[in-house]
Amino acid sequence: MRGTRRTRLCLAGVMAASALIATPAARAAERTDGHLTDLVNPFIGTQNEGNTFPGAAVPFGMVQLSPDTGHSTGYDYAHHRVRGFSLVHLSGVGCRIGGDLPVLPTTGDVTETDYARYAAAFSHDDEEASPGYYRVGLASGIRAELTATARTGVQRYTFPATRRANVLLNAAQSLHKPVAAEVEILDDHTVRTEITGHGFCRDTGPYTVYTVTRFSRPFTAYGTWDGQAVTPGARTGHGGAYVRFDTTGNRTVEATTALSYVDARGAAGNLRAEGGRPFDAVRLRAREEWEGRLAAVRVRGGTPTLRRTFYSSLYRSYLAPNVGGDADGRYFGWDRRTHRARGFTYYQNWSLWDTYRTQAQLLALLAPREARDMARSVVAIDEDGGWLPKWGYGPVETNIMTGDPVTPFLTTAYHMGLLRGFEERAYRALRKNADGVPPAAYPGVGREANAEYLAHGFAPYVKGRPYAKMGDSDYHQGASVTLEYALADAMLAQMARGLGHEDDAARYAARSRNYRTIFDPATGFFRARDASGAFTGPPDPARGTGFHEGTAWQYQWLVPQDLPGMTGLIGGTRAANERLDAFFAYDQLLADPERTAREVWVHGDPYAYYNAATYNPQNEPDLIAPYTYLSTGQPWKTTDVVHAALTLFTDSPTGITGNDDLGTMSAWNVLSSIGLFPVQPGYDTWGLTTPVFDRVDLTLDRSYWPGGRLTVRAPGTSATDRYVQAVRADGTPQRRTYLTTGALRSLRALTFTVGPRPSEWGTSPGAAPPVLR
Repeated sequence: MRGTRRTRLCLAGVMAASALIATPAARAAERTDGHLTDLVNPFIGTQNEGNTFPGAAVPFGMVQLSPDTGHSTGYDYAHHRVRGFSLVHLSGVGCRIGGDLPVLPTTGDVTETDYARYAAAFSHDDEEASPGYYRVGLASGIRAELTATARTGVQRYTFPATRRANVLLNAAQSLHKPVAAEVEILDDHTVRTEITGHGFCRDTGPYTVYTVTRFSRPFTAYGTWDGQAVTPGARTGHGGAYVRFDTTGNRTVEATTALSYVDARGAAGNLRAEGGRPFDAVRLRAREEWEGRLAAVRVRGGTPTLRRTFYSSLYRSYLAPNVGGDADGRYFGWDRRTHRARGFTYYQNWSLWDTYRTQAQLLALLAPREARDMARSVVAIDEDGGWLPKWGYGPVETNIMTGDPVTPFLTTAYHMGLLRGFEERAYRALRKNADGVPPAAYPGVGREANAEYLAHGFAPYVKGRPYAKMGDSDYHQGASVTLEYALADAMLAQMARGLGHEDDAARYAARSRNYRTIFDPATGFFRARDASGAFTGPPDPARGTGFHEGTAWQYQWLVPQDLPGMTGLIGGTRAANERLDAFFAYDQLLADPERTAREVWVHGDPYAYYNAATYNPQNEPDLIAPYTYLSTGQPWKTTDVVHAALTLFTDSPTGITGNDDLGTMSAWNVLSSIGLFPVQPGYDTWGLTTPVFDRVDLTLDRSYWPGGRLTVRAPGTSATDRYVQAVRADGTPQRRTYLTTGALRSLRALTFTVGPRPSEWGTSPGAAPPVLR
């Protein structure tokens, strides 16, 4: 999912990216003492709309304590002034959200209340970041350090010797749109805030975050402000607060801020549960948590740059979804009431249109306990509020993006064994979502165009139709919405069949063929239909209307449930391969893969979704497109395309293609590098292609993966020797281009034999991923 801001995308080649390792963070990443965290560069993606953040967080933590520099989503590497270190950031979103309670250390009198005016200058030469830790030297002479627990952000400020060392807590400014703010000095160590805001790509309903900040030392003075009026000695206000320290002796001040989406009692409880430890102890614990997560995947071989980009992607894949409940299990539900999670951790922040394609599967593989609780949390949203989410932020629906992404997200969880014990509860919620539309009083739109889709087999494109609710409208993207609904129906059919609901399975399977209703024989491409059923918009598939963040060229491959049927529409396998070759600029790709990726696929702008007839590796609709060759008898071309696309991931601040979208692009990198990819998102089919590492050892949770370990080998894999000659699964020849989740569960070793030229592997009848019926 993307926003609308446009900037120039400055992508360097792999060799040039390696030369860019002159930043402090990149130099630190070169050093290694055996810790995988040393291979992670949190600055990757902080420039040219990758929209990542470099600050401190633990895996899936509620808090992401990070600097804000003036960019709409937080930090931009091209900026050189910090407005504050705030509590909430989402990795790689394209829209304004979070940024709650920016805190900044200063010296002298407090005269400014606008953080754009009192922002502190800094240089990247005096800045570093690693998983769970961030440090920067400010031009004021203050050193700021950040670390975190799940529900708290911990700060350490080292001041010059002064009697006027201040910490400013700005409750009234943030990345989102503030509605109301309260701040209160509780005692000589503690500040409380209550912040209500809304926003994202378009307005959402309001939500409130509550914070309590406890300092390590008593204040020597304090005050609050409302608007521009600063009142020394005041204990309450509606703008912000400052607290002052004497640092002529002890120059260090530490502070722990706890966050809650429930109430002030929840913030205080989170502070008691997770606060009270010194900064260095918290930092060490955060590092240990990240080491444990990263150690689930051990790679051998590859270049240092490749390993850094891989582990940095793995790190970002674990940043979301985020803990949403308090330490006592309470959480704020979508019905605007407080609930208590019993037997699971409640999570929030659901970029489902993005994550259902890659990150959901990666977490199910590597973090199944958390992924189970995430699925349980999504079902709880339905049970609390009445409907499943589309794009949820905190306790509110944003309705951003279109289609029905929650269905393949939950059916993935079902096929990965994560819904045991509540399969039927999840299925009931999915069935209601697939067969209806939320009522007008509910804030979510669900399958907004479902009435027309069920009646006629397609979602109409209705230009200029007024938005029924905040967010996006399915009617504005009728062509791509039809494809997304049909994909979701296909995946729900498989779940229904697995649970014994045969009539439902047949009904959803029939609906999964609705992609055919928008195929225009005159153009040979999918095309939007208007409310009367007539094809509408320009016939040129690169310029058609009704496709969300893409074109008909890009969306033509979003039929993973029935690729043979789709290829039949365009003239058969030979015609499909010719079209795929044109789509990927395959001849140019063979001659110069890196240049093709950067100059033919990427059009100079991370938000250049439209008016293109080639592959767009920056955006979600194309994530599975390279794997289409597995179904057209030319699997070696999947390797060519995937390995070229992987060169777009570098270890520089510009090293992500487009937004990361809560780990979606990062998960694509991880899975494609390993050689296992979910080619039918929402089902249990894993496509195979050449890994980029000689060996990958996956340590898996035995409760979900009985073998407890999977080793993927590809001895000698390289840019030249990249073609699969043979695959063996525990020594047995694997002639198909895919594995099922069931087969993966029993495997201990998957071995690729590679060579310099394409082979016949994966080209025999029956080798392609299955059609879902």
